[in-house]
Amino acid sequence: MTRVFLFLAWAAAVGAGDRPLVIAHRGASGYLPEHSAAAKAYAYAQGADYLEQDLVLTKDGVPVVVHDIYVDTVTDVAEKFPGRARGDGRYYVLDFTVGEIKQLQVRERFQVGSGAAVYPGRFPSRGFPGAFQVATLEEELQLIQGLNRSTGRDVGIYPEIKQPKWHREQGVDLSAAVLPILARYGYQGKGDRCFLQCFELAEVRRLRRELGWKGRMILLMGGAGKEVDGTDWEELCTLEGLRGLADVVEGIGPPLERVVQWPVEGGGAQLTGLAARAHQVGLAVHPWSVRVDALPKHCPSVEALHAALLGEAGVEGVFTDFTDVTRQWLERAAAVRR
Repeated sequence: MTRVFLFLAWAAAVGAGDRPLVIAHRGASGYLPEHSAAAKAYAYAQGADYLEQDLVLTKDGVPVVVHDIYVDTVTDVAEKFPGRARGDGRYYVLDFTVGEIKQLQVRERFQVGSGAAVYPGRFPSRGFPGAFQVATLEEELQLIQGLNRSTGRDVGIYPEIKQPKWHREQGVDLSAAVLPILARYGYQGKGDRCFLQCFELAEVRRLRRELGWKGRMILLMGGAGKEVDGTDWEELCTLEGLRGLADVVEGIGPPLERVVQWPVEGGGAQLTGLAARAHQVGLAVHPWSVRVDALPKHCPSVEALHAALLGEAGVEGVFTDFTDVTRQWLERAAAVRR
């Protein structure tokens, strides 16, 4: 019970008043190419509380903001550097220096084989090149802190350590490269506006116990089956599993379907009970990701999705590709309560 009271006090201190956090998933990625500076600035202007950074390492050891260890589904790398793919046909960030990465044009996400846009209604992948580049972690922190200074707001960051096990198998340590940069920009304690996230439980424990991360941390969760480090998601989602997590992290980041589902078309939402169990042991819940153009199976509308997550399940924050849509729903809900 004491842990729950501490969690409530912490949530009030770091949240957005009495409402859930709006976490911009790769920036305003519903409108602009993901992780571009333009997408981050637009999400900031739309009222995001936190901006997400997916982090991977370059050949010369620089953390850059790219969603995957590959760079061939969001840039023109195959055109700029033909012949630099590995044997599996993929182009890996780790095989390019930061100078080479900076030569790439960031595009809306597309299928690596066909080149078709993953989300056809979003910013065009072809014909509208813009001036989008891959940012380093430092460049993005400077952008956010500069905006905080010029606007007087205090928008936080939400970096993800991306596939650390794979990085170490390649002979590099992503976490060890990221933490000093976060500390240099003032992100290192639980009172700082930062959530560090990772899908790998072994790395989460390492960050806390071996690398000494003292800030807030979220364990991301996948769907069915086991993750790359052998994590059993089903076991972790039980009350006992969550209780064990509460000694290491401040919250969990499950996919939407682990929190709420619509079992049949035309039927109502059904909560899975995961959020309630997490709250019982003092863990925050930040599910991912709200997409207007890719709703969960049988979910009738984005309004119904928000109502189920932010109303019925009572999650403390949500990742969203559409910062403005989520923020507007929260504002309407607050107006009704008044």
